[in-house]
Amino acid sequence: MELSQIFLLILSLVLFVYLCICKLSLRDKSLVAISKFAFKNPRLPPGRTGWPLVGETLEYFSKIQQGVLEKFVTERRNKYSSKIFRTSLIGYPMAILCDAEGNKFLFSNENKFVKHWWPSTIDKLFPKSNNKPNTEHTKALHKLLTFILKKDVLRAYVGVMDAIMKQHLQIYAECKLVKIGDMAKTYIFKLACITFLGIDNQGKIDELEKGIEEIATGLHSMPLNFPGTALNRAIKTSKLMREEFESMIRQRKIDLSVHSSSSAKDFVSHMLLATDDGGQFYSEADIACILVGLLQGSYTTVHNTITNIMMYLTEFPDVYNSVLREQKEIADLKEPNNILCWDDLKKMKYSWQVACEVLRLKPPVHGAFKEAITDFNYAGYTIPKGWKIHWIAHATHKNPEYFPDPDKFDPSRFQGDGPAAYTFVPFGGGAHMCPGTEYARLAILIFLHNVVNKYRWEKQIPDEKVLHYPYPRPAHGLPVHLYPHKP
Repeated sequence: MELSQIFLLILSLVLFVYLCICKLSLRDKSLVAISKFAFKNPRLPPGRTGWPLVGETLEYFSKIQQGVLEKFVTERRNKYSSKIFRTSLIGYPMAILCDAEGNKFLFSNENKFVKHWWPSTIDKLFPKSNNKPNTEHTKALHKLLTFILKKDVLRAYVGVMDAIMKQHLQIYAECKLVKIGDMAKTYIFKLACITFLGIDNQGKIDELEKGIEEIATGLHSMPLNFPGTALNRAIKTSKLMREEFESMIRQRKIDLSVHSSSSAKDFVSHMLLATDDGGQFYSEADIACILVGLLQGSYTTVHNTITNIMMYLTEFPDVYNSVLREQKEIADLKEPNNILCWDDLKKMKYSWQVACEVLRLKPPVHGAFKEAITDFNYAGYTIPKGWKIHWIAHATHKNPEYFPDPDKFDPSRFQGDGPAAYTFVPFGGGAHMCPGTEYARLAILIFLHNVVNKYRWEKQIPDEKVLHYPYPRPAHGLPVHLYPHKP
């Protein structure tokens, strides 16, 4: 029996037990109302709910593991000839919208028909000070992060980010064999620690990185919270990190009171100066929680994306040469050892097209969930209040209607005006697009500029397997042989 089959068997058994014991206790009046509504209303979306309690969860995760999640959508879309279908995932009745029109509907009706929704695991790992679920804080949090991560703020960090990458690359000056995954991982986390927290102590950064990896493991593990489980360890680690960050925040408050607000040089300081919709400053506990979430969110998604980009550049020498040509032109216009500036990044158009094509083929997240906050109609069907709605990036990214020959790697898709609106959604879309999108773009382009200008590389495992859960990435971290460019 293959490892993936063993995984699915264990997943099915544990998930079934968990749902039987825990989920039945959560079937409150709202779910009873949903079932009554479903019984009375014949215009629910077509589909099936699969096995009792488990639903179609096993097939869904099986498609993720195989790297063909789009088939979960296309098979049902073709079967029902519909823009929407119903299913049952992780114990919840769920509707899935199949195309760009569906993406537009969801992204354009945030807080009108739908709101963000996450499994209860998120509230355990990132609890808010008032004990309300994270979904109730989404709007305020998005506003805060959009303010902190906006272009005007990030513009001032470009030189710092480039200096961090140049310093990081010196570690590999004498190395010939490296794992790109490890190189990208340590760069991204150091970048986050310096820009988000103002921490530049390597020992402390290494300690925090272990904690974030523990949280990431728990976040994507079975939702079982008892001693010895990955989730339980992650919850404990998150609590310790938040307590440590609260202490740091209190000290930062003192520093800001002694000095002027212009001394704010990291995101912690900016958060302390920000206010919510009511004009109130954020609590120390909530800022600490947000910082842990920022570190975790920026860490795994960005470094895996960088690793995937490097993998494709290895497999397509002509694309690598075009990226090198663009980056060399930028470097040649600068004095030796000069750091990058904002205008330099604006010139990296082809490099970003390459990154976008990688994000299309291997989006850093498979999608996200929303919840219906009222009954609403879509494509001739009614979605009851309380139902979950799942949008899946692969559903449009791998749709030949939007991207001809969708499995082909072709950065030219993003030339000119690029793909049609709401077809390319690695970071979501609309007014509530992921606020970290611009930060990710800077981190990716700065990494590429420095590595491509210095090295060529060759894969050490020619047919290295690609894993797809919880994030798409080369199974062994993409070990390569580095070849420095001749002067």
